[in-house]
Amino acid sequence: MSFRAPSLAQTLFVVALFVALTLPLFASAYYLQFASKVLITGVLAMGLNLAVGQGGMVSLCHGAFFGVAGYILALATPGYDAAPLLATLPLAVLGSAGLAFLIGCFALRTRGVYFIMVTLAFGEMLFYLFHDSGIAGGSDGAFINARPDILIAGRQWLNLEKPLVFYCVMLALTAAVAGLLAMLVRSPFGHALAAVRDNERRARSLGFPIFRIRLSAFVISGGLAGLAGYFAAAQFGFVAPQMLSWHVSAAALVMVLIGGLRSVTGPLIGALVLTGLEEVLKAEFENWKLIEGLIVILLVIVLPGGLRQLGLLTTWAPRKEVAPASGAGRA
Repeated sequence: MSFRAPSLAQTLFVVALFVALTLPLFASAYYLQFASKVLITGVLAMGLNLAVGQGGMVSLCHGAFFGVAGYILALATPGYDAAPLLATLPLAVLGSAGLAFLIGCFALRTRGVYFIMVTLAFGEMLFYLFHDSGIAGGSDGAFINARPDILIAGRQWLNLEKPLVFYCVMLALTAAVAGLLAMLVRSPFGHALAAVRDNERRARSLGFPIFRIRLSAFVISGGLAGLAGYFAAAQFGFVAPQMLSWHVSAAALVMVLIGGLRSVTGPLIGALVLTGLEEVLKAEFENWKLIEGLIVILLVIVLPGGLRQLGLLTTWAPRKEVAPASGAGRA
């Protein structure tokens, strides 16, 4: 019986998993909060990648889905008391998914640069709706005075005020999202989505329901962005119109490009790289945005396929990018 040495990707995956699981044993509250922030932005980027990398739909309105979920939590939080997580989390995710459905019904009738411009327009409309109106404080935003919790029979079963608990919840949710996306990408639906992305005309001739496939992926992607937005608002205890800005969508798109478009967990690595880079540059340089931009440009030039190009993320990428016609037709 021959022994096969693990690949570099498998080794790095085991190391990353070990670090993530043991982080609470040696990290301070600051680093736990930073790790939670990385996981939140990673969920946003992985959700966006379902639309961009797997579906070929470059969206600039995912920041709106992200921000709307945060506003739903803010509006549902009763004053200085904690909102019930089991009630507000599904409400926020469904609200973002419903918004994605409405926008998708219009935007998905366009293609290419027109799709990008339509999603940007919808995102900016929602930004100014919250900025110029009195919803949750208008341009000043609103505070969330207590993080949501799970309270059953007068007993608190989950306290997100503790950085350790918050990190563990985000780690579990991130793993669940990665597992869900991997399952979707490898399913007949994922193969159909890839087929539509690669050759829409051929997919249509084979009888694929193009609009329904794209809309389904867009709605799931929007719901995952809402999941990230909900916990971002819970972590920082504040919501503002800037959460809906196209800048949020652009940052998530950069994470996707850094991690690799066709990789399921690549955007999570991209989130770690971009968020970590920002933290380091903020502490050392006044004009850190300029330096960050130059580094991102250099990364895109050197690694146009993202970190996956180095072979570090092959294990998590879908094995087949285009589905066989027989499997995809049953989606």
